[in-house]
This record gives sequence, C-alpha cells and structure tokens, in this order.
Amino acid sequence: MDGKYSISEPHGIYFLSFATVGWVDVFTRQRYRDIVIDSLNFCVKNKGFIIYSWVIMSNHVHLVCKSKTGNLSGVIRDFKSFTAKQILKSIEQESESRREWMLTIFNIAGRNNSRNKYYQLWRHDNHAIEVFSNTVIDQKINYIHYNPVAEGIVSKQEYYVYSSATDYCGRKGLIEIELMESSGVERI
Repeated sequence: MDGKYSISEPHGIYFLSFATVGWVDVFTRQRYRDIVIDSLNFCVKNKGFIIYSWVIMSNHVHLVCKSKTGNLSGVIRDFKSFTAKQILKSIEQESESRREWMLTIFNIAGRNNSRNKYYQLWRHDNHAIEVFSNTVIDQKINYIHYNPVAEGIVSKQEYYVYSSATDYCGRKGLIEIELMESSGVERI
C-alpha cells in the first residue's frame, strides 16, 4: 500500500492504528482481546517486534512500535492474518450472541475484497505514521493511554488493563514492551 499512511521506512518507529471492518465492536469480549494480546506477545518474542505503547479499544488497536528486523509490514500482516483467523474461529465455535450479525458483516467485507475468500475481520489499512521526534512519540503514547479515558471506559489511564499505561506507571502490563524514556511522556 503506497501513500500517506504506509510503512515506508522499515526500521522506523511508527504509530499504527488498525480497526475492524465496519468498526464492529469485537473487543468487548475478553477472549478476543486475549487473542490479540497473545499474538502481540508472540510477535515480540519471535518476530523482532518492539512495542513501546499499545491499547486495545472495542473495535481498534493503537501501537507505537518498530521492527528489529526491518520487516514491520510483514509482522503486522502476519499478526492481522493470524488474529483474524483465530477470532473468526472463536466467533464460529464458541458462545457468541452476536455471531450471525458479526459473521454477516465480515462475510460481506470478505466477498467485496479480492484479497479475501470468505471473511475479512481487519480493515486493510494500518494508518501508519512514522514518528521522528521524541515530542511526537510522547504525543502518540499519551494519546494511546488517554484513549480509554476519552471513551469513558475508565476515569484514569492506569485503570485500563488493556493498555501499556500500566507499564508506564510502574506495574507489569499484559504485553512485553520497551518503555520509551523520553522526557515528555506523561508518567502516571
């Protein structure tokens, strides 16, 4: 994908946002969030993925990240492919009150996209923005951590478990991250 929001510098640090098709609120269920968490941890341990900040919202994920190997596009592609298959399998096989509705939306998106055969869970874009300065990195990390507060999910950033805000306030979070030690990141 070429354009303004693509990964053009393979070793750069990026702010990424990727969402479910139709902005379907998939991640209101813990089992789907756990698939994302497990996959991100796998990518950190096995694919040279470095995560500085992250949040899982109801229908999208934000990251500040980079790749040690210079293959950020490949890591994100593999992550999205794997999580889509696992989440769709879970929707189909486990108790899910929204099953028919969700699968219909994902099936329509999949049929309307030549890259997919049956279903599409994630939008293809990653809204990738390379971050060049500590000021911009700090702004993106603070944005990520404030997202659950802005959405009214929690009153304080550190209360949201599905975010690296936990790590930035001195506790161990759910995903292996590297703390960004620039001076402007709001410490909680």
